[in-house]
Amino acid sequence: MLATMVDALNQALAQAMDANPRVVILGEDVGRNGGVFRVTAGLHARFGPERVIDTPLAESAIVGTAIGMAAYGLRPVAEIQFAGFLFPAFDQIAGQAARLRSRSAGRFAAPLVIRAPYGGGVRAPELHSDSIEALFTHIPGLKVVIPSSPAEAKGLLLASIDDPDPVIFLEPMTLYRTVREDVPEEPYELPLGTLRVVRPGRDVTVVAWGAMVAVAARAAESAAERGLDPEVLDLRSLCPLDVAGLVASVQKTTRAVIVQEAPKAGGVGAEIAALLAERCLYFLSAPVLRVAAFDVPYPVVSLEKAYLPDPERVVTAMTRVLEA
Repeated sequence: MLATMVDALNQALAQAMDANPRVVILGEDVGRNGGVFRVTAGLHARFGPERVIDTPLAESAIVGTAIGMAAYGLRPVAEIQFAGFLFPAFDQIAGQAARLRSRSAGRFAAPLVIRAPYGGGVRAPELHSDSIEALFTHIPGLKVVIPSSPAEAKGLLLASIDDPDPVIFLEPMTLYRTVREDVPEEPYELPLGTLRVVRPGRDVTVVAWGAMVAVAARAAESAAERGLDPEVLDLRSLCPLDVAGLVASVQKTTRAVIVQEAPKAGGVGAEIAALLAERCLYFLSAPVLRVAAFDVPYPVVSLEKAYLPDPERVVTAMTRVLEA
């Protein structure tokens, strides 16, 4: 099936609901309207209002309700219209969903998925384009998953719905309809915590996730025209992180560049750089470099292109580590 990411996510949700009557969807406009990006289009008519539930405009209530559903046996998939709107639900996510298993000594769990479009590149207004994944990776008890293509999105979402823990599932808006690829029609799961080698190479490891995977891949092809041979990794999930896969790649190439769409300070890239320093210090031929957005609030649309990492900045970083 040739599909966009929206198509793949929609099919994953339908197949999960077909396979398990405990799977329910809730969120603002997810029912009759099919969601702000139409990811849930057609599911209300197919599965009915008791399983595809339109909610009030209240993110804390959406997530809080989903936690209660999950604790008592359902498998809720909650949609938050944009990642920047997750802030009102942060207490429910960090203070309740992430802690429920440990707080109840294993009596209760919160097997829920919180889906949210995130990231820039679509000229959206304020609070619609923030990359806030690092906030959730710092909270024990949460899993954080970010797909980079339609086929990845379907397999990762199905795995997230089946997972016993709460999953923050961030969907890059810029990839929703700009990429089409063959997506298997049958259900399949991609295991969380396993990275994907997008392009094998020997000279430098380029680590990315979400929309930055395509940026890293374009940079690698540009670098290859200059005689370099980069290896590109798609992390898929930031928590759990495939530490073994990262270490194996960097021990082979001895150099690393990390590409993140979020601001640089305190980001996931910093955690990866620290891990590589701990695990690969005697293999590294150069310092680990990060290519990131700037440490400022997400800018107005006229400055968006200058704010986001692009292939040229990634190639520059690769050249620097290879010349070190």
